[in-house]
Amino acid sequence: MAHTAALHHAHDLADFVDASPSSYHAAEETARRLEDAGFTRLDETADWPQQPGGCYVVVRDGAAIAWAVPTTATATTPAHIFGAHTDSPGFKLKPRPTTGTHGWLQAAVEIYGGPLLNSWLDRELRLAGRLALADGAVVLADTGPLLRLPQLAIHLDRNVNNGLALNKQTETQPVWGLGNPVDEDILGELASSAGVDPLTIRGFDAVVADAARGAIFGKDNAFFASGRLDDLASVHAGIIALQTIAGTGAPEGQVIPVLAAFDHEELGSASRSGAAGPFLEDILERIYAGLGATTSETHRAYAASWCLSSDVGHSVHPNYVGRHDPVVQPVLGSGPILKINANQRYATDAVGAAAWNGWCEASGVLSQEFVSNNDVPCGSTIGPITATRLGIRTVDVGIPILSMHSARELAGVNDLYDLAQVATTFFSE
Repeated sequence: MAHTAALHHAHDLADFVDASPSSYHAAEETARRLEDAGFTRLDETADWPQQPGGCYVVVRDGAAIAWAVPTTATATTPAHIFGAHTDSPGFKLKPRPTTGTHGWLQAAVEIYGGPLLNSWLDRELRLAGRLALADGAVVLADTGPLLRLPQLAIHLDRNVNNGLALNKQTETQPVWGLGNPVDEDILGELASSAGVDPLTIRGFDAVVADAARGAIFGKDNAFFASGRLDDLASVHAGIIALQTIAGTGAPEGQVIPVLAAFDHEELGSASRSGAAGPFLEDILERIYAGLGATTSETHRAYAASWCLSSDVGHSVHPNYVGRHDPVVQPVLGSGPILKINANQRYATDAVGAAAWNGWCEASGVLSQEFVSNNDVPCGSTIGPITATRLGIRTVDVGIPILSMHSARELAGVNDLYDLAQVATTFFSE
């Protein structure tokens, strides 16, 4: 049964996801929540405070990194990094975004990452992202419910229940109105939502997102369904953990807690705001420079540091049990997962597994293992990328879900809360 604290956590996650229809919104909402908790927002182009005792957050495009420096921190104090990502699979608006035919207005979109295409059919969708204006300003835009991908009626495709395959170019362009695309421009809808003149837009990054709010349901309120749980569930857990240990000032622990929420994980992380880019390294270098660390001392700190790479994993599916490992079968509601892969698609090793199990035990949280069926190769995460870039020991973890990469994914209410509890312990030690 979902307990009161877990239900409260899930309701707050629903608020967070609703406020985060794009990676840019997620990064800004992360910063907003932490600023409300007493963190100071820093500009990368400015000088930064040079002493311990502060709590800070930096936003770079659709990514955010936040940290809190204990008053007792030294040049070799290790960092405990909780890593996640802000982007989710779906659709992104093309450069000439307004199209349509036969009296319909449509949005020209391309596929972003690897969405479960059929899950986007017949639901209200919103368009959200950032607009770069002629005066140099960058503003966020969110239309609310605007678009829909209507499915072809069964009367017009009698074989649809034998297998639906959508053409990515011709059958995934959502409708957003009625009229002539020569006379209308969907950028006007984005501009209106942001309160700006559409003629001032010089560039845009906009994605399609499910417009429905997250919901708690099922026997004993066990389930939580929402868009973008991959990976906003982890970002939210990291925010809660950081607020818990540093919301009233600098933490008292012996580590520097860091929340790193990257963009572009669904595309491979190779960008200036992705895990394969320099963002985390840039921040860590400036943190340790502020503590007076030499190059040697910084590397000593790295060698004692840890990263928890938190992303969702597969729960065993009751209708497709054969797609999972025959023995290792995590299930919703039985705790966060430790992700393991022999080919280093996940960064977990024996030492990391022992550390993770220790943090779970200290949190009073049960943990499950995840490993793929040998005939069903797994994806990867920011974990191996972070370990490779920085040499920091990394453990891949997360929560089990169903409907991964769907427009609306399914998680366990208690698992969401338990992940935040373990993250809090991780930040405290």
